[in-house]
Amino acid sequence: MRIRFLFACMAGLASVALAQQPTMPTQFGEGKATKPSPNAPLKDIFQAKIKDEWEAIKNKDKKAYAEFLADEYQGVEVDGRGERNKVQAINELGETNVFNYTLWGFKLTPLPPDAAFVTYEVTMQFPPKSQLRYSRVYITELWMKRDGQWKEVHYQETHVK
Repeated sequence: MRIRFLFACMAGLASVALAQQPTMPTQFGEGKATKPSPNAPLKDIFQAKIKDEWEAIKNKDKKAYAEFLADEYQGVEVDGRGERNKVQAINELGETNVFNYTLWGFKLTPLPPDAAFVTYEVTMQFPPKSQLRYSRVYITELWMKRDGQWKEVHYQETHVK
């Protein structure tokens, strides 16, 4: 009797576990974003900003990239060269060799009243003749409103294998 009860319990737990489907992270694709309306949800606003930011990086567009960064911006990338400020980040854009990218796993944590914490992953593709073809990184960003505009204050990359 105990064995039947044990097997019944195990079968019940297995059926519950199999019935649960994992949720997939949000993929927010490649390419230029459409501009959301000012009344759009924060999630849409930040997804568009991040898409546009990565387009600026891919196109080595220093002016467009600078528009996203706060004056007190600090960023840390996986290259091991330490923290860089806004001027350093913009100047390094010319050295970037991102050929293409895929963004996914977007998560937004609003921090009232005028801040937001954003996390996502990016898979960067480098030119065909590059020694390293792909790199996948987990990114965290802190955004704050400055004079009514969302600006990126902090950026942190972590390499994902």
